[in-house]
Amino acid sequence: MRRIRIGTTEKTRTVRRAWWAAAGVLTALVCGGLLLTGGDASAPRPLSADEAQRMALARFRTYRISPSEITLHAASGDGTAVVRAVVDHRKHRAVGWYEVTGTGRPDGGLLAWDQSGLAVADAAPTAPAKDALRAAARIKATEWTRREFGAAPLDTALRLALSLGADRPDNAQLLAQAGPLRLRDERVDGRRYDVFSGPRPRPNGSASPAGPRGERSPLSYWIDEEGGMRRVRVDLGGGRRITMDLGGVRVRGVRGVPGAPWGER
Repeated sequence: MRRIRIGTTEKTRTVRRAWWAAAGVLTALVCGGLLLTGGDASAPRPLSADEAQRMALARFRTYRISPSEITLHAASGDGTAVVRAVVDHRKHRAVGWYEVTGTGRPDGGLLAWDQSGLAVADAAPTAPAKDALRAAARIKATEWTRREFGAAPLDTALRLALSLGADRPDNAQLLAQAGPLRLRDERVDGRRYDVFSGPRPRPNGSASPAGPRGERSPLSYWIDEEGGMRRVRVDLGGGRRITMDLGGVRVRGVRGVPGAPWGER
């Protein structure tokens, strides 16, 4: 069996559940001593009412344009994994190409994942991410090698990618109270984005953000003036970082990502 080289196995709906669902993916990293503070020269500040409203729309807008493309970069001591995929936030599924470099033995192929885990299969990556959907449809279920999620940075990125869409806008007032910060503005591909930190981390079981108000989440979001989410970054410390770039448009000619390709058909 081919060795998998992309990680090791190891009101009704509130904003606390919505945005902290993304932050909750990082719980193991936080408990392991992740540094959550940072010295940004742009003087981070609390969100204005307009900024909170735009941030509250971001996951809903991502959901509405789904299925859409996403590119993930996850760097660790084992090398850098790059994933170019189509994500269906309505069904919480994704299929794409993965490539791993910097390990001495470059690796790559098809990658599919849902909320239960991931699977890989042999295939030659091509440029368009949506070509992975066609390739996955041609591969037999027995040709996939599947496993549950572990604690590797790529596994964290894959799980986080599925949490970036929501079927309704978040509550802007509750979101602002959860402690996100406006960090700075940046331009990506010629377009201006505000960079926001996520809600401040909280202890397990607590309903309130933890730590002093200057402490901030390791998650950062690039959001435009209409509430469109362009990029998400997770700073893990020690030179390790996860970056996710969202395409921002629906993938045409694709009805949705099919069910788990490693399952029954």
